[in-house]
Amino acid sequence: MTPSQDLPFAPGWPGIPPRWTSSAKSGVGTALRSSGRTWFTVSHGILNEVYYPRIDQACTRDLGLIVTDGKGFLSEEKRHARHEITPFAEGVPAFRLVNTCCEGRYRIEKEILSDPSREVVLQRISFIPLTGALGDYALYALLTPHLGNAGAGNTAWVGEVKGRPMLFAERKGTALALACSTDWLNRSAGFVGTSDGWSDLDLHRRMAWGYGRAENGNVALTGELDLVASKGHFVLALGFGQTFGEAAHRAAASLLDGFDQAASEYCSDWKDWQGTLRPMQQRSEPGAPDLYRVSAAVLRTHESSRIPGGIIASLSIPWGFSKGDGDLGGYHLVWPRDLVESAGGLIAAGAWEEGSRVLRYLAVTQEADGRWPQNMWLDGSPYWDGIQMDETGFPILLVDLANRYGALEQADCERLWPMVRRAAGFLARNGPVTQQDRWEEDPGYSPFTLAVEVAALLCAADLSDRFEPALADYLRETADAWNSAIERWTYATETELAREVGVDGYYVRIAPLDEADACSPAMGFVPIKNRPPGESCADAARIISPDALALVRFGLRAPDDPRILNTLKVIDARLRTDTPRGPLWRRYNGDGYGEHEDGAPFDGTGIGRPWPLLTAERAHYELAAGRPAMAEAMASALSRFANKGGLLSEQVWDAADIPERELFFGQPSGSAMPLAWAHAEYIKLCRSLEDGAVFDMPPQPVQRYQVLKVESPHIIWRFNHKCQTMPVGKRLRIEALQPAILHWSADGWGTVADTPTRDTGLGLHVVNLPAEAIRPGGRVDFTFFWPLAGHWEGRDFAVAVGRAPTPDAGAPR
Repeated sequence: MTPSQDLPFAPGWPGIPPRWTSSAKSGVGTALRSSGRTWFTVSHGILNEVYYPRIDQACTRDLGLIVTDGKGFLSEEKRHARHEITPFAEGVPAFRLVNTCCEGRYRIEKEILSDPSREVVLQRISFIPLTGALGDYALYALLTPHLGNAGAGNTAWVGEVKGRPMLFAERKGTALALACSTDWLNRSAGFVGTSDGWSDLDLHRRMAWGYGRAENGNVALTGELDLVASKGHFVLALGFGQTFGEAAHRAAASLLDGFDQAASEYCSDWKDWQGTLRPMQQRSEPGAPDLYRVSAAVLRTHESSRIPGGIIASLSIPWGFSKGDGDLGGYHLVWPRDLVESAGGLIAAGAWEEGSRVLRYLAVTQEADGRWPQNMWLDGSPYWDGIQMDETGFPILLVDLANRYGALEQADCERLWPMVRRAAGFLARNGPVTQQDRWEEDPGYSPFTLAVEVAALLCAADLSDRFEPALADYLRETADAWNSAIERWTYATETELAREVGVDGYYVRIAPLDEADACSPAMGFVPIKNRPPGESCADAARIISPDALALVRFGLRAPDDPRILNTLKVIDARLRTDTPRGPLWRRYNGDGYGEHEDGAPFDGTGIGRPWPLLTAERAHYELAAGRPAMAEAMASALSRFANKGGLLSEQVWDAADIPERELFFGQPSGSAMPLAWAHAEYIKLCRSLEDGAVFDMPPQPVQRYQVLKVESPHIIWRFNHKCQTMPVGKRLRIEALQPAILHWSADGWGTVADTPTRDTGLGLHVVNLPAEAIRPGGRVDFTFFWPLAGHWEGRDFAVAVGRAPTPDAGAPR
């Protein structure tokens, strides 16, 4: 490389604090070939984050164009133009953009895609004057590198490779090079907000500054394009590599091969893949993108090529324009729950191989104890450290789903059984309570998590019958015990909210773990995250959520169960929002994850907004309840909630319009877009509607609890779930994580028994106390002797039968 030695270094180090950009993507795409390892996003008519070499590594903030006349006119296309976007073809994530100047002075037409043969994003651009001639305008490309997920610590410079002028940046072993098919008239590197090209053009309406290098800061690169020589038509190639030379080579080679060749191969690959999918009825509005095909492309785009089966949650950073380097992950991380939801959508669409890749990925990223991280980088390294029990249950459900629909062979099931066994063991040892619910906030008894846990244990028991029959009975017995206690844990009755709505009870969003085992969700408080001080705690019985519908979705309860119907009334009374595009639901009342009342971005507090994916979940319930027309109407509503590019957002704005913040009633908010989970749920809904039944409802809970109506005879006591009362007529099962001798009495220590535990094979050791020893109104006192350690527990425990326990008198030794 020949650097521009005659240009001075840029002043103004390190620049203003870096920020990401809008999460309101209108398009996301990538090449399907593993040789093209770049993923790109589009918003407001320009290229935003580009990811390389992995889909969890963002490398740019944005790359857009600025137009001036060299005098008083300055127009930035992302701010001062109207934007239109269309795909090259249905289901092909390559895009044609038209940006028309709001003052009617120019039009910029772009075609954007990734080179299938190398790590380059290509843009074929035409600048068309609407008033005046080409020579009346100057056009500038402005690129903001954020290499390796960070805006700070980047170095940018201008230089040449083999005599070809380019713009370069690098940070910690990752580099980019921006090349153009026409000449650069001027180039500069600067620090954002002080010596960058935007500041220069804003001050001078032309490039008055020419800096050769901006080192170790928040940097930007600017290049003036030769409109006259190119006749307004040129190609920009943004190449990536481990070194700037590698990035430059790729960019130059891509320009040499030409845009048409890359476009032909890119589109052919995508059309071939879409052709392998199951055809579905189009439910989108006339003239709108086919949301089924867009959704399939979104899911496929979000998969890693270097680490197959790794699907991130979103190629966006929610409220990114307000987020800096401290939000390292954004949503470009793997959440096991979102991953399984995405895999389910792919399987529903007939993409069996993609679903199988996810299962192999899950098998490799599972922790040694059987769980998965709350979220993780593609290589499996944890990012956040919470434990969400549904994220351990979902992979088991995915194995069962894939097996049911013929996506797995016998040998595949055999290879996956160790993963299922470890996950089932973790559920059995650590459930039924969860450290965090599916919204990553609160501990306790969540109806959603309980539904996943119970269904997963039953699915694991079916596989156990095939590969390790000795485990199956215990797995089913545990599922039965938890299922039988769901109402005792999470169904609130005779509350103020029930009286307000006119029902006798409802399932709460989450019931806190009560060491006193009050056996009532009405007693206790839950923290409300993302709320200001003084508003961060609420009576558990007043917080309601659509999460309870998971009891139907996963087969534990019938859709016409009176408790479900009661809960629906409360959900609709407190959480439903009706918009011209259709109904939406919020996660729970009091939710703080969303924009503030004035539309300011979420900053740790806010007001939760409704989620389109909850409309899809409600549609699944309506289908299960025998109302397909209502489910169809909600599927149509989902297509209307998508933006012009066909992308579904995490949340929708549900208040009066705030145009200056781009917030409009019933349209996407500033949250993540696209959300892969929402697109997966839409695909599954399309499949469910065509099948006339909920696609991913496991049959095991339906058969066991709705058909056979199995009730558990057991109440389970364990150290992470110390029940202190039990209903009359139940049997007491004591469980521990290591071998023990249970020292117990049912008559106030008048008589004593010592019973050794039985090893379940899952890291749990159990004792079933004889039913005849447990008298109504009585109490069981017990403690433990630990043979491996050779000592007593040192404290006593008690479970009262049908009444609260009294203080114990202590056990004899």
